[in-house]
Amino acid sequence: MNDAAGRQALLRATIVVVAAGGLRALTYRAVASEAGVSHGLVRHHFGTRDQLIAEAMEFAIGESLAGSNMVEAVASFDDFAAGIESLAESDGEIQSFQYELLLEARRRPELGELAARHYNAYHDAIIAQLGRLGVNDPELADLIWFALDGIVFKQLVAPGDAAPALRRVRALVAQAAN
Repeated sequence: MNDAAGRQALLRATIVVVAAGGLRALTYRAVASEAGVSHGLVRHHFGTRDQLIAEAMEFAIGESLAGSNMVEAVASFDDFAAGIESLAESDGEIQSFQYELLLEARRRPELGELAARHYNAYHDAIIAQLGRLGVNDPELADLIWFALDGIVFKQLVAPGDAAPALRRVRALVAQAAN
């Protein structure tokens, strides 16, 4: 396994460990065990636990946005809405990891920058997609982001039918296009 693939495997393992047990469960040994490597390799690649957390958050944001089609340009409002819907249904471990980190940032102010990066990345992706479609409405972008964040969190905690809320978000986006 090359260095980049090894780092990626450790980042994925970090996400799994934190999603299952919270940040308190995050140790080099837990990550190494999940990835099937020695714990010294985790320290070698990341140095500190905080560096591991920071890189795992960046990785999680990138994976989540890429899987939602919120990064690539879309051709229509239907495509944009589909990206929103896919975010709401995306990988639960990645979303759980991000929420765990956001909650921990309340207790550890030094993680505040990572929390801000999380929110800014999603918000900026929504603004960019709307802008590519000719909609320049920061308040709509905020509303979509806040609704989406709530839907994703709710789906993690108590999965259910999010279709009605997503239809309403889709209608708001379509209305903005007119």
